[in-house]
Amino acid sequence: MSEKKFVTRTGYELKRVYGPEDVQGFNAAEKLGEPGQYPFTRGIRENMYRDGLWTMGQYAGFATAEEANERYRYLIEQGGTGFSIALDLPTQMGLDSTDPLSDGEVGKVGVALDSLQDIEALFDGVPFEKVRQIRTTANADGVIMMGWLVAFCEKNGIDPNNISFFIQNDCLKEYFCRGAYAFPPAAGVKLTADVIEYAGRKFPNWTPVAVSGYHINEAGASAVQEIAFTLANMCAYFDDAQARGVDINVCARNIYFFLGANTDVVEEIAKFRAARRAFAKIMKDRYGCTDPETQRLKIFCYTCGSALTAEQPLNNIVRVTLETLAAVAGGVQTIATSSYDEAMSLPTPQAVRVALRTQQIMACESGLVNTVDVFAGSYAIEALTDKMEAEIFAYIDEIDSKGGAVKCIEEGYFQRILSDNSYRRQKAIDDGEVQIVGVNCYREDEEPDIPVFKLSMDAQEKQTAKIERLKKTRDNERVAKALEAMKAAARNNENLGETVIEACKAYATLGEMCGALKEVYGEYEPMKIY
Repeated sequence: MSEKKFVTRTGYELKRVYGPEDVQGFNAAEKLGEPGQYPFTRGIRENMYRDGLWTMGQYAGFATAEEANERYRYLIEQGGTGFSIALDLPTQMGLDSTDPLSDGEVGKVGVALDSLQDIEALFDGVPFEKVRQIRTTANADGVIMMGWLVAFCEKNGIDPNNISFFIQNDCLKEYFCRGAYAFPPAAGVKLTADVIEYAGRKFPNWTPVAVSGYHINEAGASAVQEIAFTLANMCAYFDDAQARGVDINVCARNIYFFLGANTDVVEEIAKFRAARRAFAKIMKDRYGCTDPETQRLKIFCYTCGSALTAEQPLNNIVRVTLETLAAVAGGVQTIATSSYDEAMSLPTPQAVRVALRTQQIMACESGLVNTVDVFAGSYAIEALTDKMEAEIFAYIDEIDSKGGAVKCIEEGYFQRILSDNSYRRQKAIDDGEVQIVGVNCYREDEEPDIPVFKLSMDAQEKQTAKIERLKKTRDNERVAKALEAMKAAARNNENLGETVIEACKAYATLGEMCGALKEVYGEYEPMKIY
């Protein structure tokens, strides 16, 4: 009989006990430094949460902009200080709600946004003075989301830089994690860099890109792969921007990583610390960034939805609590907590409230906010942080040797790794090697009596009617002229910022704008991995 191994969620074998011998040669000044100082292992600010808590929010959005608006205002009333705009799949892929490919998906996993008029409805009555951060999940069409936000602000007499808009704008992970892509990878990188360049120069309070490890995590990555692949995608964007003369030291001062928090607390704390250290070194050594603000990795963390179970769903409250603990102990800047019923449906208002209260209890009652990097000096944490950092850079070197992130996508490198990992983990769950309470151990036969959120089924009909009315009342000549200007800028390899903003102000629809760009860039055809 083989000896039982004690491993982290993604496979690190843990010793029975750690001691000084596990950190021999450990240089605290080099590896740790002080909080708020390079290499930022211990956090990006000197006092961290003692000076101010992380931004608390939820991922929310469904049906029409009007219905999603009600949920956002509810979150703010409950004490939320930020929110993430979940987009439905057609919006994420640059399709209008009237597109035949959108049929049956409008408003289902997020809110449907077709034009500036939906943005206006989405933000109607939102008290911007109470909101520290508004995040969006636009990726393939991140440049259009930027256009909508600028157009909305200017139309309403708001300085766009007075609102901390946070655009995910990370297209590369879509090709190997989620599938919400529109243009070929090289064109996607160009459009992402357009936003980094344009917003980075004009709106320094914005986050022009949030490079997303979360989806890489959920697609099967190990903790190290989540960080390494995210860093590789970031380098693809920054390399493109730098090649066109963009000063990364200026335009990347406020970028974020969007990372997942899983239930393995020890591994996750070490992951966040290793991520900050690796990021700081890359920004300093690869891009020559001397501004400490550009070397500080800001982390938006979302508790991992894949950890949630439809079986015994109230157990998910405990899982989300563990994930939140790992994120806070790991020193992140923004947290969105999953709701306990998300494995069954979009969350109910009650479940959303519990998720937000989880963060508030962590802040008010756990004591974790009183000391910066409370687990620093733990032999196990420091040994694991060091090991992860070394493996992160080993992956970066391998990806660079293959030609970078885009080449790895085109050749299926990322896709094969994540597929293999996902298969192995699911097999381990099926075989009982990995225990999931309520799923393959401590099961109950009774079905849970949990209220399920009922989504209105008429979003597509409402959006179709809105688009039809819009096209009858807008200045269609202005729209046509704006779309032609977009195509000309794309053909000339110019930054699309100004032309997209004009098209948004003219009330061109999302599908019209993405359609114009597809005439220039083409569409992405996914490769077969196996």
